[in-house]
Amino acid sequence: MEEYPLYTVPEIRQFQDILLNGLHEHPDRIALADLNPTPIQQVTYAQLFENVLRFGAALKQMGIRERDHVAVIAENRVQWGIAYLAITTFNCVAVPIDRNLQENEILTILHASDARAAVFSESYRDMFESFLHDVKGLEFLVDMDITAVRGAVRSMKAMIEGVELTMDASAFPKVDPEALSILVFTSGSMGRAKGVMLSQRNISTNLRAMLQMLEILKEDRFLSVLPMHHTYECTCGFLCPLVQGASAHYARSLKTVAEDMRSVKPTILLGVPLLFDKMYRRIMQAISEKKLTAAIIRPLQAITGMLERAGVSGVRRKVFSEVHAQFGGAIRILIAGGAAPDVEVSRGFRALGFSFLQGYGLTETSPILALNRLYRFKDEAAGVPLPGVSIRIDDPDSRGRGEIVVAGDSVMQGYYKNETGTREVLQDGWFRTGDFGYVDEDGFLHINGRKKNVIIARNGENVFPEEMEDEVNRIPAVLECVVYGKKGEDGDERIAVMIVPDANVVYEHAEKAAKDVTPEYVQELLQNELRALNSRLPAHKQIRDVVVRETEFEKTTTQKIKRYLVNSEDSTH
Repeated sequence: MEEYPLYTVPEIRQFQDILLNGLHEHPDRIALADLNPTPIQQVTYAQLFENVLRFGAALKQMGIRERDHVAVIAENRVQWGIAYLAITTFNCVAVPIDRNLQENEILTILHASDARAAVFSESYRDMFESFLHDVKGLEFLVDMDITAVRGAVRSMKAMIEGVELTMDASAFPKVDPEALSILVFTSGSMGRAKGVMLSQRNISTNLRAMLQMLEILKEDRFLSVLPMHHTYECTCGFLCPLVQGASAHYARSLKTVAEDMRSVKPTILLGVPLLFDKMYRRIMQAISEKKLTAAIIRPLQAITGMLERAGVSGVRRKVFSEVHAQFGGAIRILIAGGAAPDVEVSRGFRALGFSFLQGYGLTETSPILALNRLYRFKDEAAGVPLPGVSIRIDDPDSRGRGEIVVAGDSVMQGYYKNETGTREVLQDGWFRTGDFGYVDEDGFLHINGRKKNVIIARNGENVFPEEMEDEVNRIPAVLECVVYGKKGEDGDERIAVMIVPDANVVYEHAEKAAKDVTPEYVQELLQNELRALNSRLPAHKQIRDVVVRETEFEKTTTQKIKRYLVNSEDSTH
């Protein structure tokens, strides 16, 4: 597999560099735009610079001191980006908070983060007004939506409009790129969240390395659907386009993504595997309903693939133009992150003429560690390490699989006020990811699963639930599942699965079989599918128990199932 050169990227040491570069190189290009109606619905690069400068100065006039911690919570919008950049470029610490957390979880983060101020959208105003009395040190509240002061709450828009200052770089304070600048509380898919301490150097290093691997053009339009508080979306979907002079457009909601794509005509879409899985299923469902199309789809994919390998580019895009039109007709790249996508989905999108890439990373690494490239990729791999990232496999087994341990300038400073947790994962400059994987002969990193989730089979083999879940999720009647280990009567750990059935598929099966949909019928249908799957698996990986669950699993905002909440004995949630 041939290497090809890295791309040239502007020098970035801190976020002020991004704003100044945008002002000088692309002043009149759109930087950020909301599809929902908001007080600041769209900004050019010049307007972004001015708004950030004004809001940063206004925070200072309000009483915020350098190094103070300022929380930000809102739906994805232009003002979220302005607030984040103003806080960090004015030498304070941004604390992005997951907008879908429960009130007590938000309260816990405010306490744990030592937030002195909070910037939020209107839907959180009542909550934060009550927090003023509950959170020690919380003094200032700023609402993104109101137009004037209401009690103890200030208006972000009025603050921006009420500042008079010189619009040049001299208004920025000096920032130490090595200092704590972003305090991110992890999604907690494995349990209690921790405060990850990141510097502007951490994130700037990651941005540059990622952009050296993947060419982003100033003409690119990103459609943002993932929550901005999450480091994957913040680094890759928000800051990344700003470095290159591209634009980020904020979808109205997950439910309107299809419509928003037709409106924005994005060239790049970042998503998590669950989002792409659902999109791919819908596409294939629509194709299967057109019986003539369904009959010729596979031969067409094979022929167009052969032509493209022979050097005739763009054939798939033309042949499957109807599918591309559903994505707005301009998609250049689909990028999956946050978890490993199903290989069949990756290859399926590629067979339809989409460039589909995946990467791997963690909040603690700012976040990207490995990435597939447009012309150097493996759909079954997480990618190759970014420039400046060192990866080694700790204590590998006979197949070369072990814990992935990494080092580089994008690795976090540690966990906030948690020395024990920091020592557990940061040792001699190396970060223990908690993920199992291996590096193949071409230098590609492959992820097997989380160390904490590994099931030790009777023969001593490691079974990774995530790999098994990929297999089970390919069954059409399965909407989602969790694979886990369950002690048998003999004391050995058996492979078990909890499944949420896909109601539409189950009813279609029942209708064809002229049967009623009963719990017994659903159980039998799934058991039959799992027997067929087991026949293709080695004995130590075969699924011995199945539990049917009626409602979907609780998930983080990046759509990871909260495994620690799954009760393997309960099928009635």
